[in-house]
This record gives sequence, C-alpha cells and structure tokens, in this order.
Amino acid sequence: MDKELNVAMQNASINECLKTATTTDSSANGCCSKQISAATPTSPSTNTFGARCPLPNGTVAAAAPKTNGCCCNCSATTTTKTSSPSSATIDRDETDRSSSATAAATFTLGGEGITGHKTTNPPPAAPTTTAPFANASVAEKRKMVHELCQQLILTDEQIDELTYRILHEIKRGLAKDTHAKANVKCFVTYVQDLPNGNERGKFLALDLGGTNFRVLLIHLKEDHDFQMESRIYAIPQHIMLGSGTQLFDHIAECLSNFMVEHNVKSERLPLGFTFSFPLTQLGLTKGLLVTWTKGFNCAGVVNEDVVQLLKDAIARRGDVQIDVCAILNDTTGTLMSCAWKNHNCKIGLIVGTGSNACYVERVEEAEMFDGASNGKPHVLINTEWGAFGDNGALDFVRTEFDEEVDRHSINPGKQVFEKMISGMYMGELVRLAIVKMVNAGVLFKGQDSDVLMTRGQFFTKYVSEIEADEPGTYTNCRLVLEELGLTEATDDDCANVRYICECVSRRAAHLVSSGIACLINKMNEPHVTVGVDGSVYRFHPKFHTLMVEKISQLVKPGITFDLMLSEDGSGRGAALVAAVACREDNLPKKKKE
Repeated sequence: MDKELNVAMQNASINECLKTATTTDSSANGCCSKQISAATPTSPSTNTFGARCPLPNGTVAAAAPKTNGCCCNCSATTTTKTSSPSSATIDRDETDRSSSATAAATFTLGGEGITGHKTTNPPPAAPTTTAPFANASVAEKRKMVHELCQQLILTDEQIDELTYRILHEIKRGLAKDTHAKANVKCFVTYVQDLPNGNERGKFLALDLGGTNFRVLLIHLKEDHDFQMESRIYAIPQHIMLGSGTQLFDHIAECLSNFMVEHNVKSERLPLGFTFSFPLTQLGLTKGLLVTWTKGFNCAGVVNEDVVQLLKDAIARRGDVQIDVCAILNDTTGTLMSCAWKNHNCKIGLIVGTGSNACYVERVEEAEMFDGASNGKPHVLINTEWGAFGDNGALDFVRTEFDEEVDRHSINPGKQVFEKMISGMYMGELVRLAIVKMVNAGVLFKGQDSDVLMTRGQFFTKYVSEIEADEPGTYTNCRLVLEELGLTEATDDDCANVRYICECVSRRAAHLVSSGIACLINKMNEPHVTVGVDGSVYRFHPKFHTLMVEKISQLVKPGITFDLMLSEDGSGRGAALVAAVACREDNLPKKKKE
C-alpha cells in the first residue's frame, strides 16, 4: 500500500529551499566549506527558547536562537531571512503567536543544495570534489547528520506551542462566527450515541473509498461476540467516469448479489455507509458530495445527497430491502468500532495514508450543530485536522524538507499537518534528507543511485523496516538499501540512515500526540481511550510507544488514557453506527408497547 501512497510525490527538488543569502568560509586545510542560511523556521534540539513573542491574547510564542554547529572546525556566519507577508496567509489577529520567524540555521554542505533528483544540465564542475565530505572521519559525518536532523526534533516549548495552536483552531472550527475561516473545520457528524454493548442482530456495511468497495455482513451477538463476512467489488473505469446513476446502480447490484450469496435477501437489514470522499454532512443520513477525488468523475453527484442516490438505486431494483441508517467517514468508524468493546473510547484517530481525528464534544460547544439534540449532551466531531497549518500556523516548525514535499505535492499549501505525519509523505521526507547527505559525501561516500534519486521511491514501509532492526544490527536496513541500488553501505552509513528515519517518525508521533493531548485535555474526563487505526500506527515498531510517552507528558495531571488498536473501523464501525441508530429508533416503539 505504501508504494501507492508515494506515487503522488513525483517532483522533488530542494534546490529552491536554500535561496537565501549565504556566507562561505573555508578552513585552512580546505576540508570544509559550509554555507548557512536561515530558510524556513526549524527546530534544532539544541535550541533553548529565549524571549517569547507576545500575541493578541497576551501569551507568547517561542523564538529560538541560532547555532553554528560546525562539524570540521570551520567557521560560518549566519544570514537571517525575514519571511515576506505573502509567505504565510495566517490570520494575524487570530492565530499568529509569533510575528518574527522562529528560525534556526540550516546548512548546505560543500556548496550543494538538496537535489531530490538528478538534473539533466548540471552546473560546470568546480575545482573541488562534488562530494566534499567523502573523506571526513566517521565522527564528523555522524555529527553532520545529527546537525541536519536537528530541525526535525521538536523541543518541549515547541510542542506546548503546537498544542495551544491546535486548540485555538479547533475552537475556531466549532464556533459559528469563525467556522468558515477555520482550517480545522470540526464538522458535526450527527452521531450522538456510542455503542453500549446491547446492540444485537445483523447489519450491513458499505465501504466506498476508492476503485474498489467492500460490502460486509456483521452479526452482533452477546458478550461482544460477532460474526463478519465481506466481499470486495471492483468499480470499472467506465463507471468511475460515467454517470452517478451508473455508479449507484452498480453498487446496488453488488449489494443484491451479496445478500443472495449470504442467504439474507429476504431479510430487511440496516446499513452503515462509509463514504471516503469530501462530504458536507447535514444529518446522520444526509451528506452532499463536495468534489470527486481518487480518479472518480461521475456526473450528477457533486452537491447531491449521496445517501438518497444510494436509496434511489436500491429502490429501482426493488429486489432487496435495505435501510440506509447512517453515513460516516473512517475516523468515526474507528471510534465506534473501539467503543463497542471499550466504553471509555471517546476519540478516534487515523495515522495511515492521511491523518485525522474525531472526538466526543459537548453539544453546547458545537455551535454548527443545527439538528435536534433530543436532550442528548454530546455529539461526535470530525476535526479534519490534516489541514491544520494551512494558514501558516505550523511555519515555525516546518523544515526545508516539508516545504519541498509540499511544493511538489498534488495540493501545494493544503493538508500541511498531514504532510508532516502520514504515510503518504514520510518516506519522501526521509529520502530528501538522505539525498542531501549523499550530495555532500556524508553518506555512501557520495555515491547515489537512480532509484534513490527518483522521487517517491523511498517507500514509507522502509522507515518501519529500518527501525525494526535490533540496536547495532542493520539487516533490514541493508536489504532496503540494496533495493535502492546502494550495495556498498557501511555500518556507519546504516546507522546514519536509521537516525534520519527515527527523527522523521518521532516527529510525526510527537505531532500526533500534541493533537491527541489537546483533545483529551479539552474533554477533561478522568480517563479516555483513543481508538487508533492506520498503516503507520499499525506497522511502525515504535509509533505506539512514542505516542504514549509524549501524550503522558502533555495531558493534565490526574487524567489517564490508553491507546487501542481499532479493528476494521470503516467496515465494522459503519455497521455499529447503523446498529446504534436502530437501537435508538426502537426506543420510542418500546415505550408505546
């Protein structure tokens, strides 16, 4: 799956990241020429925050001093670049807690910028070697790698600042007056009840989110026992590009065939619909498609209620009885799936291809909730937090690598938080850092390979595999490097590559932890379980531990939490939303009886 995730990153070059003024100073022996430029704000681990810049609310943001950190006893000067107003569109009166950039020096070794791919017209060869540090000592190379990665290490002060800014954006998303301008939209899901363990019976789930879709039949039994059967159906290309009627007729036909195969065609079954496309939800069973993505372009669906289109297609057939009880996304499904087994689960988190979170909010806080609350005190909120930072709120911790990934993504300037976390981008962030070190001669004696220099070819699964090696061993790392065409790596090369992977993945875990701690503290309940799904969380060997450690540092005293791996949120979770809806619908009938 991770190979598919990385296809989107096809154009990477970090030459432009270092266009700021630089000063070169060569040591007497000529072994080191080092350019230092203050590009985008970065976060070296060695930085100690100095005076914090005041904000409109009286709080302050941290400003980090710069360090030279020369690796070969060479001297260097630092030229600071002041961001132009157009470089960040953050609302200064609302969110910006630092009018001056929190900048730390990032360096260019040997006059080389980061080149994410080979150029067809390289500049004329300089008198010096193209890999100036190929002959540096092991200790010097290790120090250079660590200095480069300092911008990927978040300090405690920066984490505190992040947590504040996330909370600020969540409040903007919840409030009517600021919702339209908020980057973290905090959409109302209209789900107001969680599973209580009393759900019984058979339920269908439809999971539509790509070129295939799943149909599931789930039989909920006593003592949290269940039986689940499923089948995957393909969507032909001509249907993906045809009419909405064709698409939903195809889905209805597959639903009918599935029910025949599982001997439930004569039964009337509730269905939960996981719809993983941009959606404006207007009720538990009403959602308007905002735009098609993932290669779909079915006519007559945008701005239409997809639940009603599915109902109409089922009605046209007339051979099955299906009640569409709810429409949801996979994050809500993750929470519901975990809440069925653990009633303390109040947060759902996805860390996979993308990243998102939902949580249980008090109705009075959700100003965009316009449905009848029926006296129920809570509603699930889908934060869509992947867009956090689109207004510049993350600029103070973004690196040259983040800017490069964003610049060559399919949606520049969008989903900034997600691009620093998810499996779609993690491998490419690592690759860009490795390439910079290769160009300087720090890694592999300056020898690259066509695969390494190809955008998107350092798959995110490689990060997990490399970090799964036991300390001091590099079995997986060497296998990965061989796949990349790098067969002459030393143990020191492998150790440095692993360190780069660790810095990128640890930062991702800390960013996610900052958001989760923010939600836990906002809910202010004594104990909260977080249901988590997604390939990064599921397969990275250290992600769970990193999250537990960091969240523990950030939650309020007296609050406890645990992380729970979700089982099939988009499938079983959808069926559970339908089951809960049916349970609630039956309550009035029972009263009448």
